[in-house]
Amino acid sequence: MSNSTKLAHSLLRQLIELGISDFVVSPGSRNAPLLIALGEAAQKQVIDLHTKIDERGAAFFALGISKASNNYVAVVCTSGTAAANYLPAALEALHGRSKLLIITADRPARLRKTGANQTTNQVNLFQGISTHDFSSDIDIEPLLKSGPVHLNVQFDEPLVSAEKTDWLAGLRVSPRSYDNQVNGKLESTTGVLVVGHDRAGYTVSEITEFADKLGWPVIAEDPLSFPQAVAHTALFLSDPKISEKLAAQNAVVIGRTTLSRSTNNFIKLAKNLIVIDPRTKDIDSKREGNLILSQLPNEVVSQKSDGSDWQIASDLTANIITELDWSEQLAIVNICKSIPTQSSLFIGSSRPVRDVEAFCKPRSGVQVLANRGLAGIDGNISTVFGIATEFESTYAILGDLTFLHDISALTNRTDQNVRIYVINNNGGGIFSTLSQAGVDNFESLFGTPHNLDLVKVCEGFQVKAKSVSNLDQLQAINNEPVKGLEVVIVEVPNREINAKILKDLTQRVSSAVRIGINLA
Repeated sequence: MSNSTKLAHSLLRQLIELGISDFVVSPGSRNAPLLIALGEAAQKQVIDLHTKIDERGAAFFALGISKASNNYVAVVCTSGTAAANYLPAALEALHGRSKLLIITADRPARLRKTGANQTTNQVNLFQGISTHDFSSDIDIEPLLKSGPVHLNVQFDEPLVSAEKTDWLAGLRVSPRSYDNQVNGKLESTTGVLVVGHDRAGYTVSEITEFADKLGWPVIAEDPLSFPQAVAHTALFLSDPKISEKLAAQNAVVIGRTTLSRSTNNFIKLAKNLIVIDPRTKDIDSKREGNLILSQLPNEVVSQKSDGSDWQIASDLTANIITELDWSEQLAIVNICKSIPTQSSLFIGSSRPVRDVEAFCKPRSGVQVLANRGLAGIDGNISTVFGIATEFESTYAILGDLTFLHDISALTNRTDQNVRIYVINNNGGGIFSTLSQAGVDNFESLFGTPHNLDLVKVCEGFQVKAKSVSNLDQLQAINNEPVKGLEVVIVEVPNREINAKILKDLTQRVSSAVRIGINLA
C-alpha cells in the first residue's frame, strides 16, 4: 500500500474518532488519497460526505455546517489555486472563531520552488490561522482547540493504491466537547448590556442568564434571539440628544458591535466600558476598554437599572414603524415575524442585517446565523446551504448583490427545505445611505445596478423562483410551508427612495421620542 494512502487513512481515522462527521470535498488529483478514503467511509455511513465543484463555495458550505453544529467540519481540496479559493471563508472563520478544518493536499516539499506543476507555497497560506505542514503521521487532537485550523498534507506518488484494507475497523468515536468558558465575577452598579451579533461565541441561553443577573436594559444587534431586548435602539439612538439622555454609567459589550453607528456612538458615552470577548486574547488584542474580559462571568453583583425611558422610546418608535408603506424594511419585518419556531434564519451582510436590527421586534424560537466575522457578501448562499443540513427548515434574507455574488452555489443546490428571500433594489442599496451617496460616478462605482431578471436567473439553474412586489403577495408566500429550495425575489422601491424613507422615518422617530422622554 502506498505511503500516501496510509497517511490518508491515518489522518481521516483520527478525525472521525474525534467526532468530525462532515467532510466537504472538491475533485482533484493530489487529494485523491483523501477522496478515495472518504468515499469508502461514506459508503459505510461513517461520515456525511458533501461534494462541491467550486472550492470557494465548498469552504463557505463547510462554514455553514460548522456554525449550525458547533463542531469542526473538514473541507478538502487539491493543491495550487484550489487552496487559495478557501481564503475568504478562512478569514471569515478566523474572525468569527468558527470551527473550520481546512485540509489542503500538496506536492512533497522537495518540489516547491522547482517549477513543478500546480505547486506553490501553501504553508501559512491563511495568515493568522495555524498551519501544520506534514508528510507523515501527526497527532491531530491537540490542534483542534477553537477557531479554524489548516492541515497541509504532502502526498507523494503513487497517489492510488490497488491494495485494499479495512482501515475503518474498530473505530472508537469520542466526540470532543467545545463548551464555552464561563467563569469569574463582575461587580458593577447600573448600566446597559450590548450584545454583538455573533455573541462572541456564547449561546443565547448563556447570555440570557448573564443578562438576567445584571438586570440592565439590553441592546441586541440580533433582536430575534433575545425577546427581552429593547426594540429599535439603532433608530432612536441615532439622535445625539436622545443618546446622551440615555447614556449609561457602565456599558458591558459582549462580542463586537459591527452594525449600527448609533449603537457604537452610544457605547462611547459610557463612563466605564467593559468588553467580554475571547478574541481579545489574540485576534482582537488591541480592543480598548476600562476592563477587558476573555470569559463571560458566571457571578454578577449589580444594581438593577430603571428602563422606563428605554421602553417609552422603543414603544414610540414601534408606533412609527407600523405606519411604513411597502419598502425593504416592511418586507423584512414581515418575513422575520412569520418564520416558524425551530427554524434557522441566515441574515446576509450589508442592508438586511441592519434592517433586522433596527426594525424587527425581539422574539425567540429561531436560530439566527450570519457571517459577521468579516461581514462579507461572498459565499452567503453556500453558507445557507451548509446551515440547512442541520435544520428541518432554513430561511435566508439576502440582498440582490449578495445573492448574485454567490450565484454559482446554485450549481450544487441543496435538496433541503430552504427559502431564500432576495431583497431586490437593483444594486448596492447600502451605499445610498452612507457618506458616499451622491458623489460623482456614484451609480457605476457604488450603485452598480445589475438590471437582471432574477427569477429568470434562478430558473436558468432549474431553481424554483417567484417574484413579489407588495405586502399581500409576500404574506401569501410567508404563510406557505417551505418545500425544497425556493427563491423569493422581493421587488422593493429603488435605492434612492429607500434612502429617503429611512431618513424621513429617523426624523419622525427623533421628534416623537424627544417629546416622550421630556427632551423637547
